[in-house]
Amino acid sequence: MTQHDQLTFQNPVDRYAQISPPKQDQPEPGFDEDIVPKADHGEESYRGTGRLEGRKALITGADSGIGAAVAIAFAREGADVALNYLPVEEEDAQHIIDVIRATGRKAVALPGDVRDEDFCTQLVEDAARELGGLDALVNNAGKQEIAADLSELSDEQMRSTYETNVYAMFRITKAALKHLPAGSTIVNTSSIQAYNPNPMLIDYASTKSAMNNFSKGMGQQLAPK
Repeated sequence: MTQHDQLTFQNPVDRYAQISPPKQDQPEPGFDEDIVPKADHGEESYRGTGRLEGRKALITGADSGIGAAVAIAFAREGADVALNYLPVEEEDAQHIIDVIRATGRKAVALPGDVRDEDFCTQLVEDAARELGGLDALVNNAGKQEIAADLSELSDEQMRSTYETNVYAMFRITKAALKHLPAGSTIVNTSSIQAYNPNPMLIDYASTKSAMNNFSKGMGQQLAPK
């Protein structure tokens, strides 16, 4: 039986089945459990080669999508992982936690809303305590809602998107710096929207541009350290 993973030579033309997902919609935040077909986070396909052995990572938005795939990949590479997600996403998060623990790595569940300033600080402290330190931070939690016209983009949505995508990144990074030793890693999940914005995603796209500039500036601040 052929093992299908990222290290096995395969023909990319016929590696994946041709699918036509049905039209589907969910109110935010949305749940992986309800997606058809199920998302592939690398549960079966990502093997890892020990490149993060002994590392301790905090990942926000780790219950689904990019965050879930990163959490599984980090664990398969040897890292222990603290996972942040919204409390209502517990079922999705538990699936990822189970996968990480089956890999033999530590998984710490830290549910909460990163729009809350106090929670951002507490999240970092809890992650560092439970993992016995912190040397990798992935700011991945994000909010995206469509507004077809600027007149439909409310102050509340604009504020919530910036609090999730920009303020949380700033607050969590700031709180994490005292825990991160030399050689640590900070990853911020940006988007093509930062460079080629969809006119229906004005608030989201602009947060990704802000994230890019924050990352470039912080890179210059932190590289000498």
